[in-house]
Amino acid sequence: MKLALFRTSPINQKTIVKSKDFLTLCDLDREEICSILNLTVDIKSNPERYAGALKGKGLAMIFEKPSLRTRVSFDVGIHQLGGFSICLLPSDISLGKRESVHDVAKNLERMVNGIMIRTFAHKIAVDLAASSAIPVINGLTDYSHPCQAMADFFTIRERKGKLPGLKLCFVGDGNNVAHSLMFAGARLGVNVTVACPLGYEPDEIAFRHAREYAKRTNARIEVTHDPVEGVLAADVVYTDVWASMGQESEAAKRNAIFRPFQINTSLMKHAKPDAIFMHCLPAHRGDEVTDEVIDSPASVVFQEAENRLHVQKAIMVELMR
Repeated sequence: MKLALFRTSPINQKTIVKSKDFLTLCDLDREEICSILNLTVDIKSNPERYAGALKGKGLAMIFEKPSLRTRVSFDVGIHQLGGFSICLLPSDISLGKRESVHDVAKNLERMVNGIMIRTFAHKIAVDLAASSAIPVINGLTDYSHPCQAMADFFTIRERKGKLPGLKLCFVGDGNNVAHSLMFAGARLGVNVTVACPLGYEPDEIAFRHAREYAKRTNARIEVTHDPVEGVLAADVVYTDVWASMGQESEAAKRNAIFRPFQINTSLMKHAKPDAIFMHCLPAHRGDEVTDEVIDSPASVVFQEAENRLHVQKAIMVELMR
């Protein structure tokens, strides 16, 4: 299987003809996503079988944003596959300032076998992929967080035993995580509701793209401004921080607006009795979620975090082998 880049473009970027990148789930079909999930099962169950899958291959990791899970999971993952990693921080390359995105890509393609980037503007990842002859993996942009969503749906399938027909409610800002959850849910037949305050809805093009694809799998992709309505009969309740990196100046304003959208025991009672709680982390305890929920038996946040490692190993094997 070859993963395609920008069959369609939700942000009106130029279509790129290259077969091996992982930038956004809206560019993958159901079969490609399921293939990665199934490979993840085998890698997690039989890690020794893949110990040399990427022997001698290098992954350049570009970080424009702070990171715990992304950095550790990719670093550990490439080493477990027999490869090695090089971490590049803003002080090392100052992407787009000290050196152009194009020139960084052309240098790295001659030295390593893959690039993972965690940055702000999605266009940076797109431009990097357009200039690079080696695979580029999106470790996070302001528009999309595909590796996180893959780990999320892998975790849901582990806990629930299936995906089609389930209901996931994302409560909070219609951000990059919400976009990726909608894209994946539409392809996997999972109903996704985004419950957010008025004015904080997901990107309109992303929403329309997800709804259009969902017609193929009979999934429902919806937005509501009522958190109780959103989580009603949900199998999965998911949240994220109210102010993402780069939005720190809005934190006080957002805390007041999003307070009614806090995940607490009262709100969780409207979900199914066996509903699980998810969070991409880091969590601001006492804001978007209470200790009682995140530390409850319903919480799978650390299983979810661990699965970043296994899913990303599958993505690297698929792209770099």
